[in-house]
Amino acid sequence: MRLVSAAVTTLLTAASLAATISVSHAQTCQELWVERNQYYKDAGYCFHTPRAIKYFGNAGCRYDDEASVPLSRGVRARIAEIIRLERRFGCE
Repeated sequence: MRLVSAAVTTLLTAASLAATISVSHAQTCQELWVERNQYYKDAGYCFHTPRAIKYFGNAGCRYDDEASVPLSRGVRARIAEIIRLERRFGCE
């Protein structure tokens, strides 16, 4: 009986941890997405996806092509880092 109880406790703990990681993962993906796109918004990019338009809007945008957006080398490096993290986390 004691082994069954320990196994159930272990399974519940694992399930709880998985749920926590899942929620944390979703928040991380959203935060990364917002940070990455905020750089483009601040520089005047015109978003094309419904999600980005809904979140950021296109008021005052000036650049339709992502590659044309004037961003510093440091910001471009940070965006590249965010993209790597999004891929690692499996963000959409």
